[in-house]
Amino acid sequence: MKHAIVFLLVLMLSSCEYFKVKKTSSEAILNEELKTFNWNDVDEYPNFTVCDESASKAARQTCFQNTLTHHITNFLQDEGIVVSRDINDTILLEFQVSKTGDLSLINASVDSLTIDEIPNIDDLLNQSLTGLPRIFPAIKRGQQVTTEFKLPLIIRVN
Repeated sequence: MKHAIVFLLVLMLSSCEYFKVKKTSSEAILNEELKTFNWNDVDEYPNFTVCDESASKAARQTCFQNTLTHHITNFLQDEGIVVSRDINDTILLEFQVSKTGDLSLINASVDSLTIDEIPNIDDLLNQSLTGLPRIFPAIKRGQQVTTEFKLPLIIRVN
């Protein structure tokens, strides 16, 4: 009988551990959730009104990039740039689309030869962003977010 009482007493004391509920703070849950995010990708890329919203994610991204590239290229062609030497350069443009849909040029990596021949290239690139169709910002987990991206632009002037 003593053995049964000791056994029940040990069983009761050790079984309390199984009934303890571990409380997890909201900060711990948030930190775990933040670790699972892929911060370099969005659910939906920025999009122009002229792009098909029902297309795939990759098709919308391509449409956005092509629309922006064509708009800038057409603007520069209409400017009638005159140079003394041939230019064949790739300019790396860094853009930011705010969560309100505002597009801004952050940086343009331009070769020194191109700057020598077209000293106002930065001003021309900034002016080319006027008159763009309306931009819908990128979406991440149902929220509009600010995004940055790089876009190469080939400049050929003969």
